[in-house]
Amino acid sequence: MKRIILLSFSMLLAAGALWAEDRIDVRPTAPYARFIIFQTLMIFWIGIAGLVTIIRMKLKEIERTQRMSVDKEEKDAPLLD
Repeated sequence: MKRIILLSFSMLLAAGALWAEDRIDVRPTAPYARFIIFQTLMIFWIGIAGLVTIIRMKLKEIERTQRMSVDKEEKDAPLLD
């Protein structure tokens, strides 16, 4: 029942948006402003991809050191005094 009410309410809102007389332009109309927005988005996603790459490299390094068992102490290792 709740889904039917929610669906009908959303359809009513969509119909109201279609019948609206004045459309509000949310994108910038100047080509320079559009260029700045797309450039900023490109830099953002390149940064995200770089962070993911760095995290993957660090995880592989941690796995490699765990396989070598570097973090475990050896019983017969000489002590530096």
